[in-house]
Amino acid sequence: MQLDYPPKMTKIKNTQNSSISPKANTIPGQLILKSGESFAGFIPADQQDIHYGEVVFNTGMVGYVEALTDPSYAGQILVFTYPLIGNYGVSEPSTWESKKIHAKGVVMSELAPFYSNHASHLEFANWLKAQHIPYIFGVDTRALTKRLRSKGVTPGAICTAAQKPKKFPEIAQTDWVQEVSVSTATTIGKGKKTIIAIDCGMKENILRCLTRYPMQVKRVPYNYDFTKEHFDGVFISNGPGDPEVCVETIELIKKAFAMKKPIFGICLGTQLMALAAGARTFKLPFGHRSQNQPCIEIASQKCFLTSQNHGYAVDEKTLGKDWRVSFRNLNDDTVAGIEHKTLPFFSVQFHPESAPGPLDTQWLFEKFYKLL
Repeated sequence: MQLDYPPKMTKIKNTQNSSISPKANTIPGQLILKSGESFAGFIPADQQDIHYGEVVFNTGMVGYVEALTDPSYAGQILVFTYPLIGNYGVSEPSTWESKKIHAKGVVMSELAPFYSNHASHLEFANWLKAQHIPYIFGVDTRALTKRLRSKGVTPGAICTAAQKPKKFPEIAQTDWVQEVSVSTATTIGKGKKTIIAIDCGMKENILRCLTRYPMQVKRVPYNYDFTKEHFDGVFISNGPGDPEVCVETIELIKKAFAMKKPIFGICLGTQLMALAAGARTFKLPFGHRSQNQPCIEIASQKCFLTSQNHGYAVDEKTLGKDWRVSFRNLNDDTVAGIEHKTLPFFSVQFHPESAPGPLDTQWLFEKFYKLL
């Protein structure tokens, strides 16, 4: 049998009621960095305002829905390095990491013209529009990422090709935790044990992981004083921004330390625990935002693939003598976890709950439960 070469291309009929082309109803746009570099692309024709944020990148191949609904991205314009975004649509809100998108904008190379996934119910571009999130596509995200890796993340703006941003806001000093934390305390789950979960921008999958165990989880605002209540342990969540801004939460953690009950922190929770213990944190040049960060557990010398999303790290040299590094990032040797030498306090700089990402370290939730 002789085959035609090159093969004949068959047009695929769009059954998802998507736009005929991503470029339909678009105009030339640009992403301008505070340092002056600009990257051309296309934006929706009705997207006329200038939208600011700190420009960061995520190298994950999947998980754009989970990433955008992660409160840790508050204040940031998120660059997806994977070249095709939107091809599997948007899943039901019950699977999101919060009730809305927290990123200030989205930068893509190619925006899929239609999606195909049995669990999806909405086109990606339509979702962004419904959430009032600006976006730009057709950008050379490889060149943009290389610039961010070499010179560090920076404030930027998504705008039309004719616009020229004049004043970039000071994003780093904003208390983003205050914006994304819950406003009132709520309790979920059942069991004899009760934990306090400090919400600094908590992902929903963290709650799903915690409530797999027979315990009550009281989710409280970042500045809620729980120290006079009954509880068996404390959990400190992920969250956005500079940890040193979270003064009220740090003071609460110091009080919790004095009670010597089990404490477990994730991501921002690690940095806040370190600050409460007297250590310091510093900003990474371009952060860790991906689903394949290799980390080694010092005690066992086992390596785990982890999901990470953070721009700050603990300064190992400033850790007190009662603390030690429990995990280390194998890409850049930064601290990926700390623990107290004698008391039941521990934390990790990655996301054991994944969503998206590997499930290698979900055993840490069981470790916390057993300490109770």
